[in-house]
Amino acid sequence: MAKTESKRQTVQVPGVAADGEPVVRQLSVSNLDKVYWPHTGTTKAAFLNYLVAVAPVMLPHLAGRPVTLKRYPEGVEGGSFFEKRCPPHKPDWLTTTTLPKRGTGRWGRPIPEEERRKPRPGEREDLVEHCNLTDTAALVWAGNLGAIELHVTMGKAPRPDNPRAVVFDLDPGAPADVITCAQVAMRLREVFDRLSLTAVPKTSGGKGLQLYVPVNQDGTTYDDTSDFSRDVAQLLERVHPELVVSTQTKTERVGRVLIDWYQNTLTKTTVCVYSPRARERPTVSTPLTWDEVADAAEGGDADDLRFEMDDVLERVERHGDLFAPVEELAQELPRLG
Repeated sequence: MAKTESKRQTVQVPGVAADGEPVVRQLSVSNLDKVYWPHTGTTKAAFLNYLVAVAPVMLPHLAGRPVTLKRYPEGVEGGSFFEKRCPPHKPDWLTTTTLPKRGTGRWGRPIPEEERRKPRPGEREDLVEHCNLTDTAALVWAGNLGAIELHVTMGKAPRPDNPRAVVFDLDPGAPADVITCAQVAMRLREVFDRLSLTAVPKTSGGKGLQLYVPVNQDGTTYDDTSDFSRDVAQLLERVHPELVVSTQTKTERVGRVLIDWYQNTLTKTTVCVYSPRARERPTVSTPLTWDEVADAAEGGDADDLRFEMDDVLERVERHGDLFAPVEELAQELPRLG
């Protein structure tokens, strides 16, 4: 896809100063008429307007979390790349959160020296400074870079090694689909109910669902969350082998749903709630009610669990932030082993 000539303009966006006081920041944005989703004709301007509108409910789930940007500078049909390290041209006011590179062993388990990627010139060998998207201005700045997808860790500053939730990523293997994921989600909910745990569902914005079990306990480690999620996934696989698989072997996933517990690791990320996805249409990772999941599991239509940017803003107007318990609810994980 050919690049368009840059057309820049300055906009004013609300932000927050270092002392916590509200400020209005001037941002230079470009090519607002560029079409990001050709199938629907959705422009960059529409995408940035969505970020401004959704910021009040999205920012609490970004604040303090190391963010990985998945950038599509030419839209979803152009090339893309992940950017973990905050770009050097970031604004002076935009802060960062430090996280070790995958496998360096700084907070996680080490991998052999010969398997590590060697640092590029000017890079720290063991640390990465991730962008902090803590206010609307920061969110719009990232969006202007073409960061259509925002992926976050389970931990947050000042202790990114302390996961605040457990995530169960439900990934269907065709011909299984999001309705099959809803059926698995209901079975997972039965387990959580027996353990007196609350879980919060959301769509991935793609073909699957994700369940989050809030923890928000200072002493929790990734060993705790990884062990718990593995044990639950393996339990469901034993009880429902026709429906569930807990290993990532592709040949075993045909017609079943992978409960991906591997995401509960220091350097792994999942798509942030309310983030759009780079799909044919501008779908969004959207929080759900359990009634919606139950209705889908009982024979609903896959389209009932597919939401685009305008749909999400209407849902926020109606429901508020359905994902708020993930940030607010403190729960202790039981030991299942």
